[in-house]
Amino acid sequence: MATSASAQLSKVVKRQYMELPQGDKVQAMYIWIDGTGEGVRCKTRTLDSEPKSIEDLPEWNFDGSSTYQSEGSNSDMYLIPSAMFRDPFRKDPNKLVLCEVLKYNQKPAETNHRHKCKKIMEMVDHQSPWFGMEQEYTILGTDGHPFGWPSNGFPGPQGPYYCGVGADKAYGRDIVEAHYRACLYAGVMICGTNAEVMPAQWEFQIGPCEGINMGDHLWVARFILHRVCEDFGVVASFDPKPIPGNWNGAGCHTNFSTKEMREDGGLKCIEECIDKLGKRHNYHIRAYDPKGGLDNARRLTGHHETSNIHEFSAGVANRGASIRIPRTVGQEKKGYFEDRRPSANCDPYAVTEALIRTCLLDEEGDEPVDY
Repeated sequence: MATSASAQLSKVVKRQYMELPQGDKVQAMYIWIDGTGEGVRCKTRTLDSEPKSIEDLPEWNFDGSSTYQSEGSNSDMYLIPSAMFRDPFRKDPNKLVLCEVLKYNQKPAETNHRHKCKKIMEMVDHQSPWFGMEQEYTILGTDGHPFGWPSNGFPGPQGPYYCGVGADKAYGRDIVEAHYRACLYAGVMICGTNAEVMPAQWEFQIGPCEGINMGDHLWVARFILHRVCEDFGVVASFDPKPIPGNWNGAGCHTNFSTKEMREDGGLKCIEECIDKLGKRHNYHIRAYDPKGGLDNARRLTGHHETSNIHEFSAGVANRGASIRIPRTVGQEKKGYFEDRRPSANCDPYAVTEALIRTCLLDEEGDEPVDY
């Protein structure tokens, strides 16, 4: 299987340098979403002391013409620190800094969905919206071939791989374990992981997170996964249907609740929200992948534990529905619901914003309201 040349470099040699003292200086790695709406970029700067809050971090800039975000004749883009985490690669006191991107005129870049999402979240702060997102992904070699798959064929059919144990069932567990521990170190709200239905496909869950924190924590978890895979010489793919045919796609199921839903009798509020979502299906499909639904069309076929992209459906414990109400929620008459439509490569800011607009701000129609 093809792995990167960088992975062949001696990590033992690298370690002797990484163990050198760094004095009072701190390395801050600034992370941002590029113009594809899917890729993450990063670069590092030195700070004179350890930052204690976002306010301690300086704004920065980068060349947007090299990240699909501007033209070369007017290429400066601004990085606005928005969330800070511990750095699991360089370790304390170094930091990971998630940034918003602003254009030359100080307006949000086209793929900066955080800016508007934060405003929407602030409007419903009193309702304590909680989210949990289940991020599926596939481990690939650098040649795009799924990790551990035969070079000239396919593994055995799906069945033994979901939550599987053993060398013939779990492909790439070292990456999963490294990513999990790195997220815990960083302070990311990771709450679980498991092997998925297709071999070399895995899932991690982030949450429960309130409001804007959902997007912040998922994007940083994705960044950490890309960096861990880089060290192992492989690639993490969030493509919603990486292998055509009789293989499961990859989604990012989104669990959602408010204070009212979590209290006694909250099932009524859940059912009202599902009714609103059913009337706005097309709007949500457009918001749930970076290509306005085109990526999800390959995944949401009505097969392989998905609903049909053209139809809205809901049901208790139904993994073939657009919206699933967990069985325990149906029994206890309170809790949360799961939107199974978002694709693995969705922008969590766009997904959570869409849910708030429809369920809590009572928006209707195919376009978002401008507040």
